[in-house]
Amino acid sequence: MNRNGLRWRDAPREYGSHKTLYNRWKRWGAMGIFARMMDGLAAGRLDHQTIMMDAAYLKAHRTASSLQIKKGGPGRLIGRTKGGMNTKLHAVTDRNGRPIRFLMTVGQISDYTGAAALLDDLPAAKWLLADRGYDADWFRNGLEEKGIRPCIPGRRSRTTPVSYDKRKYRRRNRIEIMFGRLKDWRRVATCDNRCLAVFFSAICLAATVMFWL
Repeated sequence: MNRNGLRWRDAPREYGSHKTLYNRWKRWGAMGIFARMMDGLAAGRLDHQTIMMDAAYLKAHRTASSLQIKKGGPGRLIGRTKGGMNTKLHAVTDRNGRPIRFLMTVGQISDYTGAAALLDDLPAAKWLLADRGYDADWFRNGLEEKGIRPCIPGRRSRTTPVSYDKRKYRRRNRIEIMFGRLKDWRRVATCDNRCLAVFFSAICLAATVMFWL
């Protein structure tokens, strides 16, 4: 269902009512089961030498792009950008591009905001690779306080150039490949559900199947 973007009613009849399948998936997602599956499988197989950070846009389908927020709810994390209605997925991976942490925000949120939210939860590592969108003194200082050396090129607007390991930086394409593979799953490439837990569960399941099983 998640890989091919099918409707829940398209599931085999032997699986039972499509409403029961959806409600069970939604309930498990709200309990964080799929996120814990990914975390548990990744915990014992991490390469702590190098980690990477980046973010990608996930297109919101018209059926999920309503901005109305239910009272007391977190909203749908769908925002208006130049490319239309989007959700932004922030990710931390190991040196091989296998995802370790995910964070979802509205589309117009900057990379800085995602970096600030993920900073305290970063695993122990020697290096962090990221593009120049993460070039900020406070972020570099925060990494160094955690014992992580930043490999981030400086913004062109910097008056003083920042040195970084260009050879090591070339490995950053692994996280971009990871995003591309995630988007091969139709329910990840396009957010067509108004429930945040359902969408995030699809992302975690795709990452678990492709990178940790």
